[in-house]
Amino acid sequence: MIEERIQALRAEMRKRGMDVYIVPTSDFHESEYVGDYFKAREYLTGFTGSAGTAVITLKEAGLWTDGRYFIQAERQLADSPVTFYPMGEEGVPTVKQYVAQNLEKGGCLGFDGRVVNAKAGVEYESIARKKQGRIKADEDLAGIIWKDRPSFPKHPVFILEEGYTGESVQGKLKKIQNIMEYKQADVHILTSLYDIAWLFNIRGGDIPHVPVAMSFAMITRKESFWFIHEEILDEKLKTYSRKNNILIRPYGEIYDYVKQIPAGKKVLLDKNIVNFQIYRSLGKQVSVIQEPNPTELLKAVKNKTELANIRKAHRKDGVAFTKFLYWLKTHIGKEPITEISASDYLKQCRQEQELFLDVSFDTISAYGANAAMMHYMATPQTDATLKPEGFLLVDSGGHYLEGSTDITRTIALGRLTREQKLHFTTVCRSNLNLAAAKFLYGCRGSNLDILARGPLWDLGLDYKCGTGHGIGYLLNVHEGPNNFRWRIIPEHGGNCVLEEGMVTTDEPGIYLEGKYGIRTENELVCQKAEKNEYGQFMEFETITYAPIDLDAILPEEMTARERRLLNKYHKIVYQVLSPFLTAKEREWLKRYTREI
Repeated sequence: MIEERIQALRAEMRKRGMDVYIVPTSDFHESEYVGDYFKAREYLTGFTGSAGTAVITLKEAGLWTDGRYFIQAERQLADSPVTFYPMGEEGVPTVKQYVAQNLEKGGCLGFDGRVVNAKAGVEYESIARKKQGRIKADEDLAGIIWKDRPSFPKHPVFILEEGYTGESVQGKLKKIQNIMEYKQADVHILTSLYDIAWLFNIRGGDIPHVPVAMSFAMITRKESFWFIHEEILDEKLKTYSRKNNILIRPYGEIYDYVKQIPAGKKVLLDKNIVNFQIYRSLGKQVSVIQEPNPTELLKAVKNKTELANIRKAHRKDGVAFTKFLYWLKTHIGKEPITEISASDYLKQCRQEQELFLDVSFDTISAYGANAAMMHYMATPQTDATLKPEGFLLVDSGGHYLEGSTDITRTIALGRLTREQKLHFTTVCRSNLNLAAAKFLYGCRGSNLDILARGPLWDLGLDYKCGTGHGIGYLLNVHEGPNNFRWRIIPEHGGNCVLEEGMVTTDEPGIYLEGKYGIRTENELVCQKAEKNEYGQFMEFETITYAPIDLDAILPEEMTARERRLLNKYHKIVYQVLSPFLTAKEREWLKRYTREI
């Protein structure tokens, strides 16, 4: 089937004189996760991970993805005509290097300019030019051969009230327009769905578990244009838009509007997000101010209302997750439980919480060796039955009107080896050491990442991903620009100064192929500590509440300080959650948050 699809694509390439065709994992907005309509790369290659790029030549087909998906990609492409290229590994060419090596002199490089960002598009254009060739970026060839393609997403939109956002649309727009004035920009083109949702205080449902609406925005010094499928807006939304001086235009008209920006005007945009077709539609006499969207940093720094709400969401989520832990610990070995049925029970616990809207991403419920795949997804074909031994790793979260959550716990289901306990304890130590960081203002996530990786590096171990990411307010759970990672990857962005009010995950792990995976994840709020002659010190508040499984802890492998940190955390967990549990659950939680 994959072979047939690739051959069909090549037939379309030959009709147009194309030699190389690129299919990324993206929609028209450079979203991290995409709806079914945009899963062309998955359709062509059979690889189901959420990140990756396919490159098809007339003779070869390749798939690039990052360390989170190496094991999954190797398995899914094992009997495939698609060659796997693990990104960042020694001797592996990047996508652009591969394209440059395989595009013949005078050749044609093709891609859909709507799903490739402007920065990448310009780089591909440069590669073609150096080969005295050309690019053709105006056709979606995958869409031509994809006969049963799902429909384009058009789901309802709702207003997120100021009691949750803490700031009006007018206030946010004024901040953007002030930044535009400072940057001397006449127009700001905004295509990030997360940023548009934050700016206009709206949420939607066009990407599974990511409450955004497919739309574009264009901001001038006096007006705001919102390009969206108008039929999904009810009268309340239309009145709301008029009240806030937001002019509604058809979704696809953004390209025509961009063409009409007068010569001499200055346009603020982020080439890493704005798609290549929009960028190419700008007149040659229009100046581009290339900078991150101002909304990126503004939405990353949560205001007091958002933080108060986020804490409420985490208390509810902690109650739900702890009820799940209690159920799992007291039922394992006594009744049939699988990865999927465990995940379903956890979702049920969350649904019982007030103002719960949805899970914040597809739950990763991974038993034993399945957990070695960082983004494993249980299916009816792979659904493992849980036994009273080994680990179950559960990475999950919820969307509430008060915010979004992301929590991972690795749960001992029964008998463990000493190696398993040592690795679990080391991951716990890594998590605690980062959460306890105290640092001078001006530090970035890259400065602190060693606190988490240090205990693992001491064992000669590592994990092929970042240690943590920002998280949106009822938005995407992977939000920039804040993160924790030691390796600076320019195309990933981030590595910003950690500001008061930023929420970042803390999730070190160990992943041993064929054996098991371990991850412990909490969310941290950055806040001010004391200020003295050395400057402003900063610290973190842990706002995720759920026990870390003491059945897998080796206290003798922890320092006295680390034991104190774990005991302190568990004391807070009990204080926050116990009033909302049953007597039996409370008794169980007291035992699982005991001092060690």
